[in-house]
Amino acid sequence: MKDKRQKRALGRPRAFDADKALDRALEVFWRKGYEGTAMSDLTKAMRINRPSIYAAFGNKEELFRRVLDRYTEGPASYVQRALAEPTAKRAVERLLFAAADISREGRGPRGCLLVQGALSCGDAAESVRRELNSRRADGEAELRKRLKRARAERDLPRSADPAGLARYVVTVAHGMSVEAAAGASQRELLQVVKTAMRAWPK
Repeated sequence: MKDKRQKRALGRPRAFDADKALDRALEVFWRKGYEGTAMSDLTKAMRINRPSIYAAFGNKEELFRRVLDRYTEGPASYVQRALAEPTAKRAVERLLFAAADISREGRGPRGCLLVQGALSCGDAAESVRRELNSRRADGEAELRKRLKRARAERDLPRSADPAGLARYVVTVAHGMSVEAAAGASQRELLQVVKTAMRAWPK
């Protein structure tokens, strides 16, 4: 009898939209960070109870990893579009201008989830901090690869340092994220982008 009940439970369709639930969880984590988000925040925002969250997405950390994937495919998808630009300068400009645009008021949480999510991670969330650091490092590596290709194609001068340039761009973008979360206006962020691009190799 117990096995039959379990089979019926496993075969029962979900009473919620998993994609919408993930989007709601994304906004909560984005606003509060990983450690600042409680399970009660998630159940309220996702409009489902704890057992349903555990059954569909796993524990809080597993849910957060799913949210990070959702963020990369959604709000942060501008990164891949920027890297596809025909020149390195246009790629970096698009990357930074998009980072400023996504941080503007009225477009949801401000700043970058990969940055904001790790700012207050303590020892209990060390694995999450490592995950966020790893994903940011992957993003920098992709940009570095794009800039190396640009130098090989003579889109950048031979004297250019792709690794140093990638680190510079990423540092500017992450700094803009922190400033946006602290209340910087889009106009101020755009000025940061314009100033940063003056350092582009001649």
